[in-house]
Amino acid sequence: MPPTVHLLALAVFAQGTSEFMLAGLVPDIAADLGVSLSEAGLLTSAFAVGMAVGAPLMALLCRRLPPRATLAAFLAVFVLVHVVGALTGSFAVLLATRVAGALANAGFMAVGLTTATALVPADAKGRALSVLLGGTTLACVAGVPGGALLGQLWGWRAAFWAVALVTLPAIAAVLTSVPGAPKGAESTATDGPPLDARAELRVLRAPRLLVTLLLGALVNGATFCSFTFLAPVITEVAGLGAGAVPGLLALFGIGSFLGVRIGGRFADTRPVPLLAGGGVALAAGWAVFALSAAHPVAVLVLVPALGTLSFAVGSTLISQVLYAAAGAPTLAGSFATACLNIGAAAGPWLGGVVIAAGLGLRSPLWVSAALVTAALLTAAVAAAARARTATPPPAAPAPEVRAVPEA
Repeated sequence: MPPTVHLLALAVFAQGTSEFMLAGLVPDIAADLGVSLSEAGLLTSAFAVGMAVGAPLMALLCRRLPPRATLAAFLAVFVLVHVVGALTGSFAVLLATRVAGALANAGFMAVGLTTATALVPADAKGRALSVLLGGTTLACVAGVPGGALLGQLWGWRAAFWAVALVTLPAIAAVLTSVPGAPKGAESTATDGPPLDARAELRVLRAPRLLVTLLLGALVNGATFCSFTFLAPVITEVAGLGAGAVPGLLALFGIGSFLGVRIGGRFADTRPVPLLAGGGVALAAGWAVFALSAAHPVAVLVLVPALGTLSFAVGSTLISQVLYAAAGAPTLAGSFATACLNIGAAAGPWLGGVVIAAGLGLRSPLWVSAALVTAALLTAAVAAAARARTATPPPAAPAPEVRAVPEA
């Protein structure tokens, strides 16, 4: 794996910390800015909406720009919006900074995924993706619990300052390691005609790609639905102290790291068994968590297990998006990013809806189980439809030949 791919993961670590850290900060933000828990949860959805909309938009706008400068510019904007977020006392301004930060993050991920997969062989997309997502999972292991700890010690704003500071060395890493024009990007296609954006967008009509995008959105929606409200589940349902939140978030992160490694190992060679078996286990796991969330031992076991399953299934689905979108080499990364974040926007919103409806803090866990179940049913229907299409019609019987009697 080229060293550049690993260095891109450093920037993904900083951005992943920002995206996930609200799981440990939502209660404090709600109390400080005078909004409800459900409203504060919208900060996660706002970030995800910005990512989902921004990924294809930024990928289209940046197709002709040099990747190195483009990636560094997105990271610089990311730093700026976190500084503004750390200073503001307005929930509306904080919400706006989350959207702006998401647009920068989306642009980085769209260009970064395309850059990383252009640097590896065509059959190694899953491994390259696992390295990049390793930055996200390390954010879950260290960055998110660290953000929660900073929030407990010095307030939630300290976590925003920390993200801004961690992103600075990532900018330096991008400037010194990313090639100016990776092979396969439109901006460097000097030996052939430039790629047609309309032709790449037409790839979205492919049924296989559309189904894979939907499955990725459903599974990631399940992950974010429960992860966003994990802190109050830990403290108010399981009855553990606030000091347990960083540790349990770290356990989820360790599980997610293992899940991405599993996905990287099998996504290129045996994706279907991993998706089928992992999907069934994931749906059952969220349901078991909902039933047993009041028992601390069950929480300690299920949090890392669900982190592993969520990211093993999710990262494998995203690798399949990259394969299904092979005809859109400069936009494939944006399709994958949009897919992830449509789910990441819908999940916390649905979790907030069921909490606001008075269904209790366990209700997001049930929503997660339902979303994964919906993904399994969708995959089954799509597989059945493909099987019917692929099965040739039965051959018509040969006409009966009658012997002509001799005269």
